[in-house]
Amino acid sequence: MKYAIVEISGRQFWIETGKYYDLNRIPTELGKEITLNRVLLVNNDGELLIGKPYLESVRVKGKILEHLRSRKTIVYKMRPKKKTRKKQGHRQDLTRVLIEEININ
Repeated sequence: MKYAIVEISGRQFWIETGKYYDLNRIPTELGKEITLNRVLLVNNDGELLIGKPYLESVRVKGKILEHLRSRKTIVYKMRPKKKTRKKQGHRQDLTRVLIEEININ
């Protein structure tokens, strides 16, 4: 099983080829190829490569499938004994990326 742990926009993702992931919005066009170069760890069928902090020889190629918004999250703030209530909704902008290959040089 071949997988990589990649850092994208301050978050770490366990990534496998052929699967898609929802990441924070990446401002590019649909169908464009992107390269993820902040690879922290790669497992190549039992052979572990660990970066300090990143692996320079590993690149992850992906393709942008669509831009979407996540499910609504309700933010509710209340101050007790002050009769103050605030209900607010939030939807995060996301980009769906299909991982095509993990390339180890």
